[in-house]
Parts: sequence; C-alpha cells; structure tokens
Amino acid sequence: MQELSRSSKLKYIFSIPVIISALGYFVDIYDLLLFGIVRIPSLKDLGLNPDTDGTFILNCQMTGLLIGGVFWGVFGDKKGRLSVLFGSILVYSLANIACGFLPYFPKTHLEYQYAALRFIAGIGLAGELGAGITLVSESLPKNLRAIGTSVVAGFGLMGAVVAQLTVELAGGWNISYIIGGVLGIALLFLRISVSESGIYKTMEHKDVSKGNFLSFFTHKDRFIRYLKCIAVGLPTWYCIGILAVLANQFAPELGIRDISPGKAIMWAYVGISVGDLLSGFISHALKSRKMAIFYMLAFTVVGVGIMLFGHTDSETKYYLFCVWLGLGTGYWAMFVTLAAEQFGTNIRNTATTTVPNMVRGLVPAMIFAFDFFKKDFSVVISAAIVGVIVFGLAFYSSFTISETHNKDLDFTE
Repeated sequence: MQELSRSSKLKYIFSIPVIISALGYFVDIYDLLLFGIVRIPSLKDLGLNPDTDGTFILNCQMTGLLIGGVFWGVFGDKKGRLSVLFGSILVYSLANIACGFLPYFPKTHLEYQYAALRFIAGIGLAGELGAGITLVSESLPKNLRAIGTSVVAGFGLMGAVVAQLTVELAGGWNISYIIGGVLGIALLFLRISVSESGIYKTMEHKDVSKGNFLSFFTHKDRFIRYLKCIAVGLPTWYCIGILAVLANQFAPELGIRDISPGKAIMWAYVGISVGDLLSGFISHALKSRKMAIFYMLAFTVVGVGIMLFGHTDSETKYYLFCVWLGLGTGYWAMFVTLAAEQFGTNIRNTATTTVPNMVRGLVPAMIFAFDFFKKDFSVVISAAIVGVIVFGLAFYSSFTISETHNKDLDFTE
C-alpha cells in the first residue's frame, strides 16, 4: 500500500463524512445527556420526584436506545448508512422539541408523558453514532480509521459540555430541549452533501443476508465477539450513569454539601472529549486497538478507586475526578470502531449500532444493581461492587478480543 502524503491524510481525516458525522454526534450527545443535566430542575418544575420519577424516565430513555439500536442497525445494513443518519436525527429532534413544551402538557400522568418522549428520543438517538462510525470506517483508508473516528467522537462529545452551558444560559430547561431539536433539524440539510459508503455500495447487490440481528446469536464465535464488544464499553456508562448522573447521591456520604449532576456530566465529558481524541493516536502509535483500550481502562480504575476511597471531600475534587474518569473512558470511539472492525459489511452497521446501545441499555441494570446493594451497603461501597463487576468484564474482554488494527473491512459474514 502506497504511503499517503501529509496533505492526503489531512484531506481524509477532515473529509465530508468525518465532519458531518462529528456534527451529528455533537447534536446526538447534546440531546442524549440533556435529560441527565436537567433531570432535577425539570422534574421539580413539573411537580415530579427527581429520584423515583427521574430514574423511571432515564430507564425509559435507555430502553428506547436498546430497541432503537436494533432497529437502526438492521435498517442501516438493509437500506444503507445514510438512511439511518437521516431517519434517526429526525426522530430524536422532534421528540426533543416536544420535551420543550412539556410545561404546557396536561398535568395528569405527566411523568408518563415525559417518559414516553424520552423513550422516543432514545429510539432516535440510538442510530446516530453507529451509522456515523460505520460510514467513516468504511470511507477512510484502514491506517487512518482510528484517527478519523476519534475526531468524530472527540468533537461530538463536546455536545455534553455545550448542553450544560446552554442550560445555564438559555434561561430555562425547556428552551434547551428546543435548541437541541432545532440543531438536529438544521443538520439534516447539511447531510445532503454526504455520499454512501463505497464498501456498502459494493456489497449492496450481493446475494448475502443483510442486517440479520439474530446471526449474532446463532454462531458461537460471532456471539462471543459480540458479547466481548459490549463488555469492553460497560465502564464508560458505569462512570456516566452512576458516578456522574447520580452524583448527588454521593455527596452526603463524602461529606460534600452538594454535587450538581449536570456539572459532573459536563466535566466528565470534557475529559471524554480529550480522551477520545487521544485514543485514536494512542491506538495508531501502539498499532493496537485492544492495548489502547486496556491501558485506558487501567487509568480509569485508578481514578475510580481514588474518587470513592481517597477522601474526595469537596465539590471541586469530585468534578476533577469526573475529568479523570472521562479521560480514561475516552476510548468510546475506539470501542465502537473495534466493533465495526469485528464484523462483515452485511452486519457491520447492525453490530456498530447495537453494541453501544446495548451498553447504554444496560445502564438500568447497573442502576438496579447499585440500588440493590444500597439496601445493605453504603452508597460508595455499592458503587464499588458494581464497578468491580463491570471493570472485570471489560478487562477480560479487551485482553482476549481479536486485534483489528489495519484490518481490511471489505468482507462479509
């Protein structure tokens, strides 16, 4: 393979598919994390319980992500990557605009109306990342895939930071929802300039089964690969779903007057954005996806341990540790790229879309385990027990999964 010049590399890394995917993921993350940021003020304003109703609504959103991951994954392999990029953003943008008008909804059973809208938003949000990473992975030369997908995630994840700042500056949580929805609608017009993946076009008319979700469960080797991909990503949403979104629950036990979940999420995503940019270059330098993820997991474990047991006795320290955990779990794009590279073109979008959403969809299970252990243990110990399970699975999977650095993606299952 001929070595690309520096200008050619930059042209690929900042090509239209990468830029549009990065912008799409930016809006996706903005809308995905917005409920976590406005959970307390929005539910109090609507006369609902921030803890019980908040957990119910969050679980509905995550369930929507799980269902939407399967739908958009299959759809993208059958109808093309671009069809998902257009359809998914339309669904979640309209759902978020509707969330902005919740104060004007009938007050009866308002928690179910809020949950239904977050469920629909979750279905829409499920398609964005997988289709974007698949499109970029199939459009870039194999030696630039890691860097290209890291640019997508590194920029896109800043959507969480902007979401927090928007909530603070917009003057109302409902305005923040409307802004997110409008941004999504605006992005639809930019996507007209994006072309379909060449690898997908080559496979499109082949006589091969496309988007068969059940195929992940009917072949032992494929099933194990699929489970390992999911396990590798679990610590990312353990850190966000428990240590950031539920940050206020840790405050009393740590001796902190108050911790804002919105700020915890924002600072975590500041770290994640930097970590995701770095992860591609780390993988490129090591010539290994799995070792880059393994080292970043180790860095995260140290941060979690010190955060929970190292006398984190101020709000500022807690936020600093959120940045640390964000840096460590900033292998999100690398983990999704790893999933894309594990499977053939005919089920690649299904894998790349369902795997991260299986991880997100398992947040309710992690929260359930966290709440279960709280019956007999402290908040800190309960979080630590869940963390040991989650990180144990991730370490094992990252160490034993197949290496995919420089793997040719033009193949089918």
